[in-house]
Amino acid sequence: MQLFIAPGDELPIYRQIMRQITDAIAGGRLGPGEKLASQRDLAEQLVVSPLTVKKAYDELEREGLIRTERGRGTFVGERAAVDPERQRQHLRAGARRLLSRARLSGVSLAEVIALLHEVEAELGLAPAGDGLGSTGGGLGSAGGDGPPAPLSDHPFDQPHDQEEPES
Repeated sequence: MQLFIAPGDELPIYRQIMRQITDAIAGGRLGPGEKLASQRDLAEQLVVSPLTVKKAYDELEREGLIRTERGRGTFVGERAAVDPERQRQHLRAGARRLLSRARLSGVSLAEVIALLHEVEAELGLAPAGDGLGSTGGGLGSAGGDGPPAPLSDHPFDQPHDQEEPES
């Protein structure tokens, strides 16, 4: 798997590495048990410090997405190892940031949902009846039935005192 970094991106390089590996796992391009490049090899490929790659791998391992076996290498972890509640909290924080940025940019909730559908398709995450557009209470549904709730009913329209932690 080829990774790319954008040194001028606002996202730190280790987070760019994490995002690309996470996207590859989520999209099925990396499967459970598949071997990843060594930290040293990936650092050389990306022309970054080995410590940057180590930080990305350490975070991914902490999240249960990869595992390192001393002397053997780093492998994609089993999906069962991921704590669903922790992942949900992490996703909620990301959703809050996304919706806040959308609000500041003047992007409507409908446009955000459309963008999520586009990204879902790009990542190949939309199995039949299980994608964002499903009727099972996914994004854009109000309690699972009916049209999307109006923009003003969403949490990013309400004042909040503190920002969610970024894990």
